[in-house]
Amino acid sequence: MQPLSTQSTEIVPDEPPFTQRGVCQRYRDRFRAVDVALSVVDGFRDHRTGMYSALLAHFGFLSVFPLLAVLTTVLGFVLEDDPELQRKIVNSSLSKVPIVGDQIRNNAGAITGSFVLLVVGTLASLWAGTKAFVAAQNAMNEIWEIPRHQRPNLIQTRLRALAGIGIVGIAQVGSGVLTGILSVSGVSWLSRILLAIGALIMNTAMLIATYRVLTARSFQRQQLLPGAALAGCAFLILQVLTNTIVARALKQAAPVYGALNGVIALFGWLSLHSTAALAGVELNAALDRRRNPAGSPPC
Repeated sequence: MQPLSTQSTEIVPDEPPFTQRGVCQRYRDRFRAVDVALSVVDGFRDHRTGMYSALLAHFGFLSVFPLLAVLTTVLGFVLEDDPELQRKIVNSSLSKVPIVGDQIRNNAGAITGSFVLLVVGTLASLWAGTKAFVAAQNAMNEIWEIPRHQRPNLIQTRLRALAGIGIVGIAQVGSGVLTGILSVSGVSWLSRILLAIGALIMNTAMLIATYRVLTARSFQRQQLLPGAALAGCAFLILQVLTNTIVARALKQAAPVYGALNGVIALFGWLSLHSTAALAGVELNAALDRRRNPAGSPPC
């Protein structure tokens, strides 16, 4: 028999990613902004943030259609014999959402209420919305590298998800009220500037509240502000793009692809929003790790 080899197998360490080698590392050492930006890129890889973003978009997409059924049912009860209110809702921020806005604009006069549809649509939308916010919690806890045993249990996770749904719902109502107030100002350019500023402030406040509720760690407001402001700006830019580029592309593609192009646009719209929201979390975590290289304890 051949004697067993006594040579030990040397374990070769994994090569660091390109963001931590060569020119990238030299610029990271010299410029704080570059180091933070590439830390966000590293975080997307290490924390599987892209996968969680896709989950958010998936369950958000599933919640849209039952939510549309709920919305049309509620409007059917409210808008009966009130064409003026129909016109205001058609011109509100709801009309900017792909597919949903088209349905509201095209069917506002024919909307009717149904109690059964209201109950079924509400339950289905809550189920999908809860799944989306559970995925958001898992993503945020993963980004902040919170140990498993410190994360909420099954019941607490669902309660936090419902709280997140409530925060986003209140923000959407506030956005609609803001749009309605500014629409009667009579000065187009002033209305647009005020609406943009108000939307940015509202988006940032909504994201700060959402980050605090959905993460299993306590934060100071200033710890969450940079990422929330970045994601809030991204949301505002996405709204502008939806109103111009996306709307034009959908109109041109409609004769060829029919309703499919609307589905693709809605899913892409949700994907970009979920990616922007999680990028804000990655930015906050990267800044926090830079301030506390040895790991930051809960505040």
